[in-house]
Amino acid sequence: MDSSQTVQALSALAHETRLAIFRMLVERGPDGLPAGVIAERLDIPPSSLTFHVQHLHRAGLITQRRVSRQLIYAADFAAMNGLIGFLTENCCGRGACAPACRPEVDTPPPPARNRSA
Repeated sequence: MDSSQTVQALSALAHETRLAIFRMLVERGPDGLPAGVIAERLDIPPSSLTFHVQHLHRAGLITQRRVSRQLIYAADFAAMNGLIGFLTENCCGRGACAPACRPEVDTPPPPARNRSA
C-alpha cells in the first residue's frame, strides 16, 4: 500500500459509522454480511448504509458481491493487512513486528460417520 492509498483508507475509517461497519465486517470474517443485516445491527437507514459502504469500497477496504438479490459486504483482509503493514513498516526501526490477520473461512464440519459396533 502506498501513501495515497493509506490516506484514502484512513479517511474512510475516520467516521464513526464507517469504522463500526468495518469492525463488524472484520469480526464476521471473509463470509461477510448482507447489507440489510448491517443496517439493522447499526440501526441506520439503508440509504445511509449505501453511502458509507460505498466510501469503504472505494477506499479498497471492503468487497461487495451479489448473491441473488442481496449485496454481501466483507472486509478485504489483504487491504487491511497492507494498511497495518504500511503504518508499522518502520516499527522499532526493524520492520519485523507488523501484525497480519489471516481469517479462516467458515467451513461446515465433516459429516458424522456411522460406526458399526
